Amino acid sequence: MLANPDESLVTGAPVRAFLLGGRRTGGDDLARSAGVSHKARIPVAGVPMAVRVVHALEGCAAIDQIWLCIDDPELAEHPEIRRALGRGRLRIVEPAESPSASVRALLDAMDAPQPVLVTTADHPLLDPTMLGHFLEAAAQRNADVVAGMVAETTLRARYPDVQRTFVSLRGERLTGANLFLLRTPRASRAVDFWQRMETDRKRPWRLASRIGAGSLALYALGRLDLESAMRRLSHKVGARAEVLTLPFAECALDVDRPEHLALAERILLERRDLPPNVTP
Repeated sequence: MLANPDESLVTGAPVRAFLLGGRRTGGDDLARSAGVSHKARIPVAGVPMAVRVVHALEGCAAIDQIWLCIDDPELAEHPEIRRALGRGRLRIVEPAESPSASVRALLDAMDAPQPVLVTTADHPLLDPTMLGHFLEAAAQRNADVVAGMVAETTLRARYPDVQRTFVSLRGERLTGANLFLLRTPRASRAVDFWQRMETDRKRPWRLASRIGAGSLALYALGRLDLESAMRRLSHKVGARAEVLTLPFAECALDVDRPEHLALAERILLERRDLPPNVTP
């Protein structure tokens, strides 16, 4: 897909979604406690998480194809997954050794440049409205890669007690939304940088060298603002990166812990949100 990193922006093209649902090396504690092999198959209000995300992606008109990256035969045989495969918009692909390697492999498998949405199967509260908002707004940015995030004030206004990890930049604190739009061919450089960061995750000194001592010092002193952080990151990556702050608190509520699962179930049951024709 991305052989020429200097191609112009891809605009007006339908978006392909990469949905990451592979199993972590060594397994996942939350999956084990739920009695399933993969976190993507954990039922939330009776429906596996990955099924809910596939349903949300199918409901977003901007997305033309969904590549579900899993190695779970049981999930692949779920009735709603089989129906989605039959409708022709869903394809199942094998994961690589890490999330970043999976995205790199999926990009390499594409036969033409196209904007790519990357998200995860542990995000059962996503819906077509959130996805459409993110994709429409991100498409307007003059950036190669756009990351969705949620402000702490937005999250706390609806869910004051939920525990999340925040990036403490000068001004508003932000938390991730597991939504990334790779807008242009140059975005492949961000994926390559992500792979290098994953490789060095157990070697803090290497991570620090990749990020830059000056950036780390400013962050530690609370003097790094969002604009400066993105400018510095873009320079390191070799691709222009921007953050899009989302107005939906639920975009920040992926499921990593038992309390996250309980909250997601409560929210979905309050919505009475069961995709049509879906059975647990």
